[in-house]
Amino acid sequence: MSAETRTGITESKAVRPYPVLMLSTAASAAGYSSAYGILGSFSRLPESALEMSVSFDEGYAGLFRDITGNYRVTASGDTAVLDRSYARAGAGAVHFGSSPVSIVPNSRGALLAPGNNIGDFTIEFWLYPLHMENGERIFSWTAYSGSSTQRVNCYSSRNRFTWSFNNFFTAGNGLAYKNIEFSGTTPIIPGKWSHHLIRFDAVTGMIEYLVDGYSEAIAYATATGRENSEVYTPVAGNSGVLLLGERFSGLMDEFKMYSAFAHRSSVQKYPSTGGRIETAAIDLGNNSSSVIRIDAAGGRTGVSASAVYNEFRENGRFRFSDDSEMNFFIRSGNNPYLLNSSRWLVFTPGELISGITGRYVQIAVDFYPSADGESSPYLDELRVVYKPGEPPLPPRNLTAVAKDGAVSLFWRHSPAENIAGYLVYYSSIRGEYFGRDAALGSSPIDAGLTNNIQINGLTNGTLYYFTVAAYDFKTGDINYHVGEFSSEVTARPLTGLAQ
Repeated sequence: MSAETRTGITESKAVRPYPVLMLSTAASAAGYSSAYGILGSFSRLPESALEMSVSFDEGYAGLFRDITGNYRVTASGDTAVLDRSYARAGAGAVHFGSSPVSIVPNSRGALLAPGNNIGDFTIEFWLYPLHMENGERIFSWTAYSGSSTQRVNCYSSRNRFTWSFNNFFTAGNGLAYKNIEFSGTTPIIPGKWSHHLIRFDAVTGMIEYLVDGYSEAIAYATATGRENSEVYTPVAGNSGVLLLGERFSGLMDEFKMYSAFAHRSSVQKYPSTGGRIETAAIDLGNNSSSVIRIDAAGGRTGVSASAVYNEFRENGRFRFSDDSEMNFFIRSGNNPYLLNSSRWLVFTPGELISGITGRYVQIAVDFYPSADGESSPYLDELRVVYKPGEPPLPPRNLTAVAKDGAVSLFWRHSPAENIAGYLVYYSSIRGEYFGRDAALGSSPIDAGLTNNIQINGLTNGTLYYFTVAAYDFKTGDINYHVGEFSSEVTARPLTGLAQ
């Protein structure tokens, strides 16, 4: 069953033998309309704000890339790449042990391009240290500004991360620099994912370091080191190289840089707003079809202790102990292009459904993550169980009364529901209802929703055969959904009979 529209939903091949639908950890295929995770409920950033995005999802280190194209990413072939069961988000993560990942500007428009005056910026990444030994270097930027070496480093010290900025913030003359160093206050726990974010406000000069969404340190790149003073702003040096995991043992995921100052948010893997899918219109064959129930299969999934956990079920309420859940809706109609005017009705998979009839149905599913945003529900399969619409039963007790140049027909209405009208068939040959004599036109004649009709223009002395069939809908003027014929009756118009 195809999903015609998907919002915040992605397809995953790592949960079940066949692809499933689940919440996405990325905002879009391009990745920059907005961001989930730490930036998920930040103020929406414009597309141009995403300056660099390295996801490590390619499955092989030699294929690592920056999706914005602003930077060239290089990694040795022996750099370990781990799959989704170890990754914080997406399909993979990089495992540092011996070789770093090198990133260099690939465009003059890159934030770190030589000589670029840098305004607001945000850097974020996920980290999973294995040991947290003193001196482990996670992040380093090295470039040259005149005779000075420009360095930005992030390294471990006493189970915390220290950030240092040397010859990076300048008063603008390329001579006066403001060197800054600060450390986080909360110990980083080995064997656990944590989120790290550095953001700079070029108006106030504030630099803030956040871990898991909480502020760890604030410094000011100003002449006095405090607010309300001359702001020093970054200028990228020449021949700059950014190294990730140069001397670090652990995992990294979703390294991103923005040319904007991101606002604080809670840390979640999956967005609290959830996601939604809507199927295309499903054709059940005819207008009188009725849905009996919708069967669904799915569950919830997440990562715990570097292993994927998976809770699977079929039917019932898809609401889990961690408050992740899926809610199901259905609507129906006889025209696939008018389904938007039909009201969505809530249903529980596997339970009987009443009141859903028509040729077309559409199903929607809302997905919501767990309370902590760490697990997502997933949808594996939807099956529509329905009763195909049957053609309407024929009318009963058809009788014919001959007249002068005409025949009057009478019948009792069909016992079927939702009858839209009746077609009257006639001919002068038994069983071949292709007559053309009548004033009302050729056979069959649409009598509408009535139980009698007089057919004028017939030839006196000719024996005519008649039958009537009910229809429950029609498309245009000639396409009817017609049921069985009634019993056949005969009549011979004669001169002198009453008209």
